[in-house]
Amino acid sequence: MKKKKIIVAITGASGSIYAKVLFDNLKKLTDQIDKVGVVMSDNAKEVWRFELGDTAYANYPFDFYQKMDFNAPFASGSAKFDTMIIIPCSMGTLGRIAHGISNDLISRAADVILKERRKLIAVVRDTPFSLIHINNMKVVTEAGGIICPANPSFYSIPKNLEDVAQTVISRIIDLADLEQDAYRWNE
Repeated sequence: MKKKKIIVAITGASGSIYAKVLFDNLKKLTDQIDKVGVVMSDNAKEVWRFELGDTAYANYPFDFYQKMDFNAPFASGSAKFDTMIIIPCSMGTLGRIAHGISNDLISRAADVILKERRKLIAVVRDTPFSLIHINNMKVVTEAGGIICPANPSFYSIPKNLEDVAQTVISRIIDLADLEQDAYRWNE
């Protein structure tokens, strides 16, 4: 099996717990993953510190890139990254992606993933959605992206916040075509 090359982008939307739990899961899947490249907006770092009370994102064994680093490998399709997960994905980021505005590494990488017909998973977290948000989700979906709202499920009877976040992350791991041991309905 070919190992995956994954981009994780973290924007300034609320929901840093989702990014943290995704990182925890990706760390366990190294037998399926060749590289994880990470880019965080400045707001993402602030929101992580505010919501989680630390800067533990810096402790993960992934390759981190600055938001304006257009020399990052995944700024070009030639690097052949398979999947990009934007988690959480702010509506501003989604709007820029939907309209082809590549003004930072996150939007450039998403543009590359879409043009190369690879997998883009946008984990939107805002609520409620305006018609502009819905139309941007439609445009990204029509371009080949997957909109995966950060809507947790509860049939696995989660015990804490990380368990709740895991219900979303398990779906994302499945969408990224990675094998995992996860709760499955009626199995």
